[in-house]
Amino acid sequence: MTSIMTTRGEPAALDGAVDDLAEAVRGEVIRPGDATYADARAIWNGMIDRRPGMIVRCADTDDVSTVVRFAVDHDLEFAVRGGGHNVAGTASIDDGLVIDLSAMTEVWVDPEARIARAGGGATWAHVDAATQPHGLAAPGGVVSETGIGGLTLSGGIGWLRRTHGMSCDNLVAARLVTAAGDVLDVDDESDHDLMWALRGGGGNFGVVTELTYRLHQVGPEVFVGFVIHRADRISEVLETFERWTADLADEVSALAVCGAIPDADEVPEEWRGEPGVMIVACATTDSTTGERLVAPIREVADPVADLSGPMPFLELQRLFDEDYPNGLHYYWKSLHLRGLDARTIERIEKWTATRPSLLTTVDVWHLGGAMGRVAPDATAYGDRSAPYLLAIESNWEDPADDELNLEWTRRCVEAFADLSTGRQYLNFPGFFEDGDATLRSAYGEANYRRVSEVKARLDPDNRFRRHQNVPPGSS
Repeated sequence: MTSIMTTRGEPAALDGAVDDLAEAVRGEVIRPGDATYADARAIWNGMIDRRPGMIVRCADTDDVSTVVRFAVDHDLEFAVRGGGHNVAGTASIDDGLVIDLSAMTEVWVDPEARIARAGGGATWAHVDAATQPHGLAAPGGVVSETGIGGLTLSGGIGWLRRTHGMSCDNLVAARLVTAAGDVLDVDDESDHDLMWALRGGGGNFGVVTELTYRLHQVGPEVFVGFVIHRADRISEVLETFERWTADLADEVSALAVCGAIPDADEVPEEWRGEPGVMIVACATTDSTTGERLVAPIREVADPVADLSGPMPFLELQRLFDEDYPNGLHYYWKSLHLRGLDARTIERIEKWTATRPSLLTTVDVWHLGGAMGRVAPDATAYGDRSAPYLLAIESNWEDPADDELNLEWTRRCVEAFADLSTGRQYLNFPGFFEDGDATLRSAYGEANYRRVSEVKARLDPDNRFRRHQNVPPGSS
């Protein structure tokens, strides 16, 4: 593999070709030694410290095509960076080339057709800002600074998941650049297999420079259930959560967060930062109905705070943004749970108490509803039968604590293995340490084979291999 950097981190043999590339693109070519290089190479997860040989901040799809052709012609390894988090750190690379889409954030909305088309570098904040003035929304995540590309291509669970499905379920078309540099506009009619693969199959098939979503009537206000209890109430709260979610209406999507109580003005000062458990739920209904639907989680006695009430959907989308700042150290893993019985709740309580960082949370996402009614083979995403997702979000500040938090997270996930379906959620994948085994369990064997066949057609040389890579199989 040709490198475009020396071991000293300086531009190597391709300087002339890089100069030509800089002339050919509308965007910015950034190299080591440039004034903007340090900021351009920094990514959200502070654990990831990579030094690309070159970063191309693309202005449009034509730029992406030009850069992909350049990388292939010069046999350069490359990574693709969208506009958001990328907790696994796969959006950067040492020595190679980063195709940076973060400047491609424009969003076009057709309110009559209820369709939004967004650039591959957009975040959900960009999409929400364009769609909510029309009273519309695309199902995204629960943090507005999340990039739309990575979240959607690997699934996408958020506040609308039970009402309108996952992000990938609402992806109706895409524009992508293949390993050959070709630009494809695809939908279910033009390339059904590729659209199937894009709905959960990750970045295996090309650089997705535009995503088109089906929109739904949402807001401008939703009813939010938001109840906080101290840590010694975890068992009681989660038992109530399990009973409540057993037959919960599709209009409500909820999660339980076990971790530190928020440092917020609405919370009594003596409880801020103390261990606790929060139930947060979004009801996409009128306020009267929403209040009735979330009432059971508000009936557990003596909460630290009950912040429930009507809330602008835009505000809900930003509710957790401050909890995930740039530069913090992040390591997230997950498992799908078969249920939320007494053994599972006991372990959640135990592992919440032993977490080495006060910023870490042990979260239980209620699934089902609209996202659960999609057949396992209908999208690459795979089986959706689990009623809950357990997400271990390890977050900490001091690099000296890296190994402590990594080891704790891995042991925590292992402790729930016998209570799980074995599937992981590929947006919370750790660092893909288990490689192919993680992907096979996530997709299921039949879907894995079909993803590999689409991969073989679009990327037979496996150029797009930095993310959740499925090697090309026989077509």
